[in-house]
Amino acid sequence: MELARTLRAEAERADERRVLVLAGDPELTRERAAAALSATDIPTDETTLLGPDPFLDCERHDQRRAAELLGRTRSAVVLDAHAACRPNALGTAVGAVEGGGLLLVLAPPLDEWPDRRDEFDTSLAVPPFDRADVTGNFRRRLVETLRAHRGVAVVAVDGDGETVEKSGLTDPPPRCPRTVPDAPADHAFAAATYAACRTADQRDAVRALEPLASPGHAVVVEADRGRGKSSAAGLAAANLARQGLDVLVTAPQYRSAAAVFTRAAALLATLGESVERDRADTARRLTVRPASDGGERGRIRFEPPASAVDLPDDPDVVLVDEAAALPVRRLEALLSAPSVAFTTTVHGYEGAGRGFSVRFRDRLADCDHSVTEVSMTAPIRYAAADPVEVWAFRALLLDARPPVAPLVTDATPETVSYRRLTAADLLADEHLLRETFGLLVLAHYRTEPTDLARLLDAPNLSVRALTHRGHVVAVALLAREGALDGERRARMYDGGRVRGNMIPDVLTTQLRDREAGVPVGQRVLRIATHGAVRSRGLGSRLLAEIRAEFADEVDWLGVGFGATPELLDFWRANGYRTLHLSTTRNDRSGEYSAVMLDPCSDAGAALAARHSEWFCDRIGATLTDALEDVDPDVVRAALAAVDAEPEPALSAWEWRLVAGLPSGASILDTDPAPFRRLALRHLVAPADADALSAREERLLVRKVLQANPWGDVADEMGFVSERECKRALGGSVETLTRLYREPP
Repeated sequence: MELARTLRAEAERADERRVLVLAGDPELTRERAAAALSATDIPTDETTLLGPDPFLDCERHDQRRAAELLGRTRSAVVLDAHAACRPNALGTAVGAVEGGGLLLVLAPPLDEWPDRRDEFDTSLAVPPFDRADVTGNFRRRLVETLRAHRGVAVVAVDGDGETVEKSGLTDPPPRCPRTVPDAPADHAFAAATYAACRTADQRDAVRALEPLASPGHAVVVEADRGRGKSSAAGLAAANLARQGLDVLVTAPQYRSAAAVFTRAAALLATLGESVERDRADTARRLTVRPASDGGERGRIRFEPPASAVDLPDDPDVVLVDEAAALPVRRLEALLSAPSVAFTTTVHGYEGAGRGFSVRFRDRLADCDHSVTEVSMTAPIRYAAADPVEVWAFRALLLDARPPVAPLVTDATPETVSYRRLTAADLLADEHLLRETFGLLVLAHYRTEPTDLARLLDAPNLSVRALTHRGHVVAVALLAREGALDGERRARMYDGGRVRGNMIPDVLTTQLRDREAGVPVGQRVLRIATHGAVRSRGLGSRLLAEIRAEFADEVDWLGVGFGATPELLDFWRANGYRTLHLSTTRNDRSGEYSAVMLDPCSDAGAALAARHSEWFCDRIGATLTDALEDVDPDVVRAALAAVDAEPEPALSAWEWRLVAGLPSGASILDTDPAPFRRLALRHLVAPADADALSAREERLLVRKVLQANPWGDVADEMGFVSERECKRALGGSVETLTRLYREPP
């Protein structure tokens, strides 16, 4: 109790946070946690418990629902890690604690904790492995950081009392008074807006949001947690509504965006505006009555992402808070708004959110808006020297980075070495771990603290890398799949899901292959090459080394990813062949997913052969239905990577029908089936790869395979008229008829 009081007082004096670890028996640590909190002046309504049992009289969530804390600030968070230690929950808990606050972590005895298995470990034990195969490396490293870092107190609790192993006190200097940043000389928002900013970073972010008042602007505000980006959005929203604009706010959940409304309402009150709320306590809609007669009424309103993408009631401005947590396709749809702003977390405790950086930035660059980007680095929730942020970033590798470019810029396939990186290797070399994980973060659109635990502890995962002078320049994360017993395969066939076996699961449950789970394979979960040495063949060199290592041990190498023409061509060039295109878009990537396989044994070849044949049999019908909107270049690249040779098998009458297309385009609508078989034959296994241009092949996909209306196809492909479009297709079909029609 005395230590809790002292930690709290020191944290408040320095505007920093502190961590109190209570390690021992579950019931004893819970009793001590309640006593510790009662010894401080932290109100229960400012406290949240993340754990299975409600032993405190405060807000409580299961660790799986830790995301309820995103965008919120708490004076104390208690993480009960006895039943499970979920890295995402730990990170989210840290991020929610404000300066002067406490994070309490309840854990088993620290020396025993890494060797115990809990509910989270069970989630890492994917078939055919079980929980006993999971290691405790993540928690071993976590314990080391807890004992090593400043600002973290460790207390051992047993039946005889408590032993303070580490006080966590740092004797920091008192907090420095914050200075109010000056307003920009040419500001368009009210001067009081900038007086409400707490840092120069926040002032600059608000200033960057001013152009949203006019159509045609997109603004990106990036920051780590606790930098005040949501508050900056709220200050801007208040000014925009005050100007009579309709501001639509969206976020993964309302709680994430609550700070936007709170800050907007406070500023509007400061400015003397009359505001109508839809509720007394937490408003999801603020309507601003103009202070002067004759002005337009503006408003700020919240819509969940699913409905926000439809831009209900035609808002003037859309503000997307925590944009990195939303699917890319939804972000893309919001670009249809007259003006739009995205605030996003760089090193989010809930996940790195690389969907925004990896997938969405290209779409943003191609949009019609004028794009402005601004970063915020100075913390607001706590002092810049906060030791708990330093600990959390290291413990969860939130700031992991690849090596700096000068160290690897001269790497080539001839200068690199192939390495098998075990968990022991990574734990023994912090720089190697940070470089490896940093590259994996950049490879994926969403990397979370949980992924670090998987990397270090999951028995089905392995890491391979290329290094140049000891630095990681390319990395692949592999997952062992297949070799499933008959009972599991039967459950899959009946619709049951089997974790951690994506390719067998898809081939069994969706494509009805009872034996797809028998062969064993290695799936490439992620592969990344350092940005300074891309397009030099390093990714292909890494895949070649992986194949050489595993070819005699597995039946196949595989991959699943959000399909783009470039990625499909890359995997095809490295020996992988298309087996499947998903019929729904991936929520995160916004793309249709492709499954590709590189057989390594007779069993793998048989698996690939039958699915290639089935893919050719069904893809024609699918493209006119679920895949009618897929990019024609994705279709071309996916079909070109199929290892098959589908014959058109046209009857004499069908050949006459096809041959008549140049003289009458209506023939295609009369019976499209033979045209589809002919197009499929050419796109999968062309007798002459140069017979048609890329544009002519796109026309085959859009009109013949996807059956889009003539007018839509002509407009999309830039034909001056439907007639010209029909004539072009007739010429292509005539070429294919000469190529594939057998002599009588």
